[in-house]
Amino acid sequence: MKEATLQKKIEVVSEVVDKIHSSEAQIIVDCIGLTVAQVTDLRRQLFAQKCNLHVIKNNVIKRAAEASNIKGLEQYLSGPTAVAFSKDAAKTAKTIYDFARKNDKLKVKAGVIEGKVMNPNDLKIFATLPNKEGMLSMLLSVLQAPIRNLAYAVKGIAEKNA
Repeated sequence: MKEATLQKKIEVVSEVVDKIHSSEAQIIVDCIGLTVAQVTDLRRQLFAQKCNLHVIKNNVIKRAAEASNIKGLEQYLSGPTAVAFSKDAAKTAKTIYDFARKNDKLKVKAGVIEGKVMNPNDLKIFATLPNKEGMLSMLLSVLQAPIRNLAYAVKGIAEKNA
């Protein structure tokens, strides 16, 4: 293999490794059978979530996963592969699964969230969870409930004695 070709391949793998390290999640999909308009629509929806979709060779993904210490991804890398790199895993997973529900040609192969490989079923469950802000508001609501109940009880006693 020529030195220039080898150097080019090393640079491509290095770029994918950088994308893996700069993102919280990578969702791997098979978009064979989708029209150009459908793929463009998916890319626009993902871009609105600050996410990028790239078609990448399986060999490049395997090498980048090895360099990033991601184990168990190889079994999902066959056939055409596109990878969505995202900083918000929940929003991206929801966007992809919503799109897949409307377009049955899009197949979710796997996902990597914070270095952990997830199969399509686990990823689908993850997609149904509320996002970070939703979970924080639920937590705050649970933490406020005892104090709120105490305030109502004190108010009730004060009104009864008045």
